[in-house]
Amino acid sequence: MVETVDSLVHARLAIRWLVSPVWTFTFFTPIHYILGLCPGPSDFKCCLPASGCTAPAANAATVALVKEFEGFVASPEPDPIGLPTVGYGHLCQTNGCAEVPYSFPMTESQASALLNTDLKTPEACIYKDIVNAVVLNDNQYGALVSWAFNEGCGAAGDSTLVRRLNNGEDPNTVAAEELPKWVYAGGQILPGLVRRRAAEVDLFRLSSTVIAHPAC
Repeated sequence: MVETVDSLVHARLAIRWLVSPVWTFTFFTPIHYILGLCPGPSDFKCCLPASGCTAPAANAATVALVKEFEGFVASPEPDPIGLPTVGYGHLCQTNGCAEVPYSFPMTESQASALLNTDLKTPEACIYKDIVNAVVLNDNQYGALVSWAFNEGCGAAGDSTLVRRLNNGEDPNTVAAEELPKWVYAGGQILPGLVRRRAAEVDLFRLSSTVIAHPAC
């Protein structure tokens, strides 16, 4: 089909060129850039510049939830399971968190900026791992972003939760049944994780008319 459309458009451009030679530069322009078409199956998430489909930023309710449960830490220190963190849940990647572009102790404003950057990873993961057929409002999407930020993209992507969503099950049912299972750290149930998962379920159930997934 794309091949046929290509031929038609190239023919029309050739005719247009006969009328106006200034169009010659478009004759060889790939058709996908002209029409913004995305090759592949219907649920394929296109990354061409014309598509404009990128993972949206988590909403304010999500950021507030993450901040509440991560807590603010001005200088690197171990989290409840001994991993060095700083700001709002930033997991240190180098000795002394040298990758953080701020000096310690950090301000809350700096920690907020760092969190916004850190959230881009789980935002992209959730957006990529869930098929376009699954429609999520900004609160549902945000609850999953919070969960993926806490548990990691690998765990979220391989989860029963994501698989059930992609199989077409009711999102509210899936979230209510699956999120509360993610309360273990170091082989033990952590009360803080129990509360966080409950808060994520509550956020997921909060109605909204803003669609976050798919973004386009």
